Amino acid sequence: MVYKSFSINCIIRVLTIAASIYLFFYLLFQTSLYATTLIVALISIYQVYALLQFVQKTNRDLTRFFNAIRYSDYSQSFTGTLRGSAFEELNTAFNEVIKEFQHARMEKEEHFRYLQTVVQHVGIGLIAFKQDGEVELINNAARRLLKVSNLRNLYDLEPGRTELVNKLLNLKPGEKTLIKLQDNENILQLSIYAAGFTLHQQGLTLISLQNIQSELEEKEMEAWQNLIRVLTHEIMNSVAPISSLASTVNQLLTGDSNNENRDLGTEVIKDVSAAVKTIEKRSKGLMNFVDNYRKLTRIPKPDFEIFQVKTLFDRVKNLMKDQFEQKSIIFKMQVDPETLELTADPILIEQVLINLCKNAVESIFEKTNPSIALLGKTDGRGNPVIQVIDNGEGIRADVADKIFIPFFTTKKEGSGIGLSLSKQIMRLHNGSISVYSRLDEETIFTLRF
Repeated sequence: MVYKSFSINCIIRVLTIAASIYLFFYLLFQTSLYATTLIVALISIYQVYALLQFVQKTNRDLTRFFNAIRYSDYSQSFTGTLRGSAFEELNTAFNEVIKEFQHARMEKEEHFRYLQTVVQHVGIGLIAFKQDGEVELINNAARRLLKVSNLRNLYDLEPGRTELVNKLLNLKPGEKTLIKLQDNENILQLSIYAAGFTLHQQGLTLISLQNIQSELEEKEMEAWQNLIRVLTHEIMNSVAPISSLASTVNQLLTGDSNNENRDLGTEVIKDVSAAVKTIEKRSKGLMNFVDNYRKLTRIPKPDFEIFQVKTLFDRVKNLMKDQFEQKSIIFKMQVDPETLELTADPILIEQVLINLCKNAVESIFEKTNPSIALLGKTDGRGNPVIQVIDNGEGIRADVADKIFIPFFTTKKEGSGIGLSLSKQIMRLHNGSISVYSRLDEETIFTLRF
């Protein structure tokens, strides 16, 4: 509408100028009305001037409008001394656009202030910095952790915190680590996670810092208590009968309370022999227990390589084939997508799956249609997931919280280290293992990488 009005106005002005010029030349050559001719000439000159002003007014407003957008100067308003519907509509359009930009800018500033408030009041320390260590953002939680009022560059943390500075600068996006800091008389255990992003075509690293010292101490104490409880239970179970039998054998060999020697009859020899065999058996059991404990502390470092999950499942199937056939277990494998790959130690992960499959075999021995399934897929974030599913008796909720504790077992002949080993192996892969169970329906062990 603005453009249409502007065009019509220009056409009318051009036609008026043409008519005035024609009248000027007609009066000049065909009449002797010199005063009228002069007046017409002046009118023609004024019309040309007015046309130029009309066009230049539009150009000036357009230039001012675009400069206002370019420099974010939304205080401009568009009014003019020249009247006309074209200019009124153009000025109205300019002012409406400027108002929209003002509104968008206000919303942007409100969002920025909101995010700033959240960042500054969140309980986790946040630091964003460039590759050269120049700090773009640091929140209050990070200032409290590092005890700095302001931080312009990570190198300003030195001296005394060189290890922390090197860790922060060398940490790649997506990586996380733990670092221990000695702060006067306090000890900080910082959990650090890095993320990368680009701002104004420049790469930045965002670091989150959280002191987990109290949580670590609590978990460490809980772990020690569980370990000591299990060790005490197992050792006492073996040592108590050994001590009792040793005392009995001593009495049989030494005679009465006056330590007078006596001849050993056949019955006594049999009793001594039985006691010694029991002592030997319990001693071997204790040695096996200690050996299993040593296994938990000597897991080899993973040798990472890329391999297909389907290949891993095939190896597990071949290793467990005899047990599945002996107990008529229906075994299924599914990998989606079929080309799903893992970056892990195939030998260690294979051991985890074998442990889980053996446990599944033992839990479904009374089922009429026992089945075990291996499922490979990705989660919502694209990370590989492996599941071992069986339709066995299931795991009670009160037991599910303890099955990963070393030496805890509900089996009569179990050692209680299989699931503990599996959990440690998954932790060495920066992964996790969890269980979900419904009694007498299904049990699902999930490995997340």
